[in-house]
Amino acid sequence: MSIPARSLSIDERTKLQKMLVAWYARNQRDLPWRRHHDPYRVWVSEVLLQQTRVDQAIPYFHRFIERFPDLFSLAQARQSEVLKVCEGMGYYARARNLHSVARRLIEERDGRIPETLEELLELPGIGPNTAHALLSIGFGRPYPVLDGNVRRILSRLFGLGGDLRKQERSQVLWTIAHDLLPAEQPAMFNQAMMDLGALICTPRKPKCETCPVSSFCYAFRSGNAEAYPEKPQRGSKPHYDVSAGIIMNGARILITRRFPQGLLGGLWEFPGGKREEGESLEACLSREILEELSITVDVGPSFLTVNHAYSHFRITLHSFLCRVREGEPQKIGCSDLKWVTIGQLDDFAFPRADRKIIEKMKNTNPFSLMPN
Repeated sequence: MSIPARSLSIDERTKLQKMLVAWYARNQRDLPWRRHHDPYRVWVSEVLLQQTRVDQAIPYFHRFIERFPDLFSLAQARQSEVLKVCEGMGYYARARNLHSVARRLIEERDGRIPETLEELLELPGIGPNTAHALLSIGFGRPYPVLDGNVRRILSRLFGLGGDLRKQERSQVLWTIAHDLLPAEQPAMFNQAMMDLGALICTPRKPKCETCPVSSFCYAFRSGNAEAYPEKPQRGSKPHYDVSAGIIMNGARILITRRFPQGLLGGLWEFPGGKREEGESLEACLSREILEELSITVDVGPSFLTVNHAYSHFRITLHSFLCRVREGEPQKIGCSDLKWVTIGQLDDFAFPRADRKIIEKMKNTNPFSLMPN
């Protein structure tokens, strides 16, 4: 078990708590989910903030709340509507989880969000940190928050080295966070810690000279705050070439919907798939469309190539103009399919890479580029 380099006495801990809350009262960020003491909005914001920076999440939060102002409106919506509101944000399991939890809470709890840790952890998309944040900020309960900002602060305050992602160090951090949380104003303290990490105790070039609690900080005293936490070695992301078909029929284009589970689940896309070793992009597209839709196509000219990075891999998406040679599209490798006009494409939620293809279609008529 990793041991912190320093600890705080009860008096030091009390002084740190008071100093940090006082700093927060003067410097807190104006975030939209803080303007209402509403557990629903806290839950939505915490889920949207998973894997997403605050500045990126804010416009999606506004869009989400405008479209689904409460749990009942979210539960009554179709999953496709929820995905459309979150289009472009990535990590679409969050949107699916928000929708499924809303329906479950309406059916099982008359629309009441659980107020116990055990019940919250049973819901999809709610892990320990999200549950703690909801209980603390949404219900005023004494549960510590341990997001990336707080982990970094605690590592520096107490001199906890090593890879914080490892289980043993995570357990130490939770213990420290519990001990440091005041019994009074736990929500304010948790939000103060998150704001301190966002504004002062940043990953690079922390502003230690303006930090309200630097006098307690082991990393600051060591003279090298950026040494904490230890930065884990990151391997290179694998890269894949993916072919996608813009299959045209008259004035319409064929789009398919991914199965609800897994990466990009429930989103619409231009059919295709990953190229196998030794395979040309055109051959890959013909094979994938045959496997997915049970049709053969004539693969025409290239339309647009898009590079896109996901969390654990990168792709180059190669789109080609196509026409059906033989067969009627079948839902074999997809959950749904539709023939739509270019103008109708905005009605559907697409991955970001496919959305770039759509934007080009609006300015470059693909039908005029396909040879007869």
